[in-house]
Amino acid sequence: MQDSFEIAGISVPRGETRKIELPIVRLYTDTEMAIPVYVHRGKKPGPTMFVCAAIHGDELNGVEIISRLINSKSLKSLRGTLIAVPVVNVYGVLQQSRYLPDRRDLNRSFPGSARGSLAARMAHVFLEQVVSKCDYGIDLHTGAMHRSNLPQIRANLDDHETREMASAFGVPVLLNATLRDGSLRQAAADLGVRILLYEAGEALRFDEFCIRAGVKGVVNVLRHLQMLPARKSKHGGIEPFVARKSGWLRAGDSGIVNHKRQLGDHVKKGEVLATIADLYGNELDKVLADADGIIIGKQNIPLAQEGEAMYHVAYFQEPNEVLENLELLQDSLLPEENF
Repeated sequence: MQDSFEIAGISVPRGETRKIELPIVRLYTDTEMAIPVYVHRGKKPGPTMFVCAAIHGDELNGVEIISRLINSKSLKSLRGTLIAVPVVNVYGVLQQSRYLPDRRDLNRSFPGSARGSLAARMAHVFLEQVVSKCDYGIDLHTGAMHRSNLPQIRANLDDHETREMASAFGVPVLLNATLRDGSLRQAAADLGVRILLYEAGEALRFDEFCIRAGVKGVVNVLRHLQMLPARKSKHGGIEPFVARKSGWLRAGDSGIVNHKRQLGDHVKKGEVLATIADLYGNELDKVLADADGIIIGKQNIPLAQEGEAMYHVAYFQEPNEVLENLELLQDSLLPEENF
């Protein structure tokens, strides 16, 4: 680890912390906008890792995860450097919107450009000033509006070191996800930065279980990377299951939804997950499981348009064991848990 470390022209010596305002594009009202960046450098050398949230401005669980993380006593023994960015898409958070003012998705705008659109310029600044300085990263997300996700890690699990990080995070489900053009994961991979994407909860909502799982997961990865001292778990380790295939089940008709199964449920092929009826209660359609698996994503509102995605199912050989590990995770996140 280098003795000198700098972001936005501000130097952070070993053993110190800084709160840095990373300047981005100014609004047409002449309002200055900046990305808040927290840098914590340990006294001893080690890797550099970033943790970021709210790349989509309506995905807020990660904001609270980072708040709890940077106030954790555990960081007193940090080796290396932790860069925590509680809000990347500051414009989106102000508007409670997934998108930027130019209606672009920041997570489809990487690596960006210093001379491009607003989204491209933001992506460029974040990549140059934060991501490129790191060895590892964790990107915190939730489901979209009116959709919830079971706590899960999405990553390139064909890379051994990334898979080890993903397993260390400590959630029951790992999803081997291909890299999408324009995503932060793709841009980070191009720079040689290994990155995990944590998905949990719903947009514009705090979910205490998902937040606790996220804080503990980030700390677990820091311990795995030897940036924090190792500690034996009181509840035993979680052996995650890897899903290499998942799919969305969609509404075959428009109408009022009656959900039969919930997030985290084990479902079997042919099982009824929901019914769709008209305004008079006449059944129009059934949403059926197309294979055995676990529901890892679900629409929450009782309204559906024909073709709308309703259930995200990950397909496993042994789904019952996934449920057992989910219960183990719940047991490990009791309110008195000291992170």
